[in-house]
Amino acid sequence: MNLSTKQRHTIEGLYRSLDVEDHDTAVSVIVKTRGETCDIDCLYCYEKRKEAPGGARVSAAQIKQLATVFKGRKLALELHGGEPLTAGREHIAEILTELARLPQVVRVSLQTNGVLLDEQWLDLFDELCPGLSIGISLDGDARGSAWRVGYDGKPVYPRVARSLRLLGERGRSVGVIAAVTPAVLDRAEEVLEHLAGFGSVNAISFVPCFDVTIRRSTALPGRRRSASRQLQKAALDASGGPAWAIHPDEYAQFVLAATAHWISAGHFARIKLEPAVSTIRRLRGLMTPFCHFSDLKCDHVFTLYPDGRLGSCDELPWPQARLTQLESTGDEHEVVHAQQDSLLLNQGKALMDKCAMCDYRTTCGGGCIATRWRQGPLDGHDAYCDYRMRMIDGVAALLAQPAHPQGAWCQSLRWRPRTPNSMRDVHAFQARWDSPGPVHDRVRLRTSEHGNINTVGLAGIHEADDLHPAHPLWRAAIESGVWPLVDTLTRTWGLVTYDSCEGHPYTETDRPPTGLRVGLLPRDRQEYARTAGALCRATTSATAAMPPGIEVHVSRSDLTCETTGTTTPVLDLSLDPAPGHSWEDYFARRDEATAVLTAALDAERPNSTTCTCPLPAPQAQAKPVEVFP
Repeated sequence: MNLSTKQRHTIEGLYRSLDVEDHDTAVSVIVKTRGETCDIDCLYCYEKRKEAPGGARVSAAQIKQLATVFKGRKLALELHGGEPLTAGREHIAEILTELARLPQVVRVSLQTNGVLLDEQWLDLFDELCPGLSIGISLDGDARGSAWRVGYDGKPVYPRVARSLRLLGERGRSVGVIAAVTPAVLDRAEEVLEHLAGFGSVNAISFVPCFDVTIRRSTALPGRRRSASRQLQKAALDASGGPAWAIHPDEYAQFVLAATAHWISAGHFARIKLEPAVSTIRRLRGLMTPFCHFSDLKCDHVFTLYPDGRLGSCDELPWPQARLTQLESTGDEHEVVHAQQDSLLLNQGKALMDKCAMCDYRTTCGGGCIATRWRQGPLDGHDAYCDYRMRMIDGVAALLAQPAHPQGAWCQSLRWRPRTPNSMRDVHAFQARWDSPGPVHDRVRLRTSEHGNINTVGLAGIHEADDLHPAHPLWRAAIESGVWPLVDTLTRTWGLVTYDSCEGHPYTETDRPPTGLRVGLLPRDRQEYARTAGALCRATTSATAAMPPGIEVHVSRSDLTCETTGTTTPVLDLSLDPAPGHSWEDYFARRDEATAVLTAALDAERPNSTTCTCPLPAPQAQAKPVEVFP
């Protein structure tokens, strides 16, 4: 085995500042083509809350000036709104023509409500920008999209569905951004199936309405209140925030239900689902362009308004997010200077300070600063971080045991990767375990003065020979303090252990103490699911009898094969000091805790995937949501 303790990093790995010398990293620019102007009046629209002057249009000349400011920098531009198509075909044609002249523009996308899309618009896109990526805003089915209305208060879903069908007929693929509101909660499978039913849809992004802090209606330019604004006022009169708002816990449950169905129904072969795909990529140690999971956050996302305001991400509060005026900005250096002086951006980075010490940091990526701000702590508790961890734990379970999605609802098993966590040849080790042959290799067993057994006899994490129960030196290779657990898990439960340690105080040294742990290597996904369920049941039982100051944890992780480079899902069982208790207390009661845990394991068997955590209510029993009072 080749293992190490947890590694700590700074916020630099979570939030990358804009570097004028970095010419390879693109920045995203959200072009508010018509500012807040839109031909529909969605009740939860955050753009209209900014009360920005509407009616003007971003010009092709401004696009050219934008490229001059970011000269030498790759640009990804998104025509956004309000509704960009209200600028008219001739004006959009001018912008697309200008974009085609700019070699630094590597991606052009359009986010639209889809109401105005028709054959003429698609002909224009095919002629001037064949590679245009189109996104449609639609909250699932007709029921889920009830918050998306015209100024007359009537739903726009039928017109958007017509556009999606037209896009399919034209052979175009589009992404859908769907807001998660109470109108879709408990209906993840139904909503996902509905959107997947449009042949044009190849990507779906479920975004949360964490709007509990919204307390007033969107301001009106005149005295006349449209039917849509009357509906909005009624929704805001709901207790506990707007009637369209949801809690982070509800969003996590929705995402997990959608992801489980996305996997089981095979939609992953055609449709990219967010935030599932980005979570999976980070779980696999891969990067993602989704800023909620990467270090390219607010300093690499800009918003341009028709009046020349250039600011950071459009989801951040305005006018605080404003950086400069486009026409008076000479180059990227001035933009960077404005970012460094921005109180809002510096406060946003400060929100992520605690991420630097979080076990989930390398997978979560710190999340979205704008969403953190909008959500805010509830009763002093960070519900945003809780939902991120819950989502990661659940998706990790779905990857490890896709045939048993109920594992996604287990809250006892957490994602806690150990880096590095590797073995020379995982397949060969498993084969020797189940079919041991003659012993030929020379085993190196050395014991340190602190009780560590490894190949060199030194304290700390060092290589250890990988043995199996049939090996004559099997017992001698296991440290005494952890032997009761290893013996029960291998002999009684019949499992494969890939690592074990009794824990060491390392007194009178600079080395930090380590706790007791056992690593389990399931043979296949079915055994993984059964083992995970049994560990949840056993540790839940053991927790009630644990001595003070010690907690039992079960973690999901991956084991890397050094020979093939592949990873295998594993489970780690550990005894750890409880918050507020010292290592001295821990080691004084470790053997007692080990005996309690061993007895709990001995009373269980890995013969069922059922765990002690409650499953969500069946969708068939979900109550209809009244969208409007």
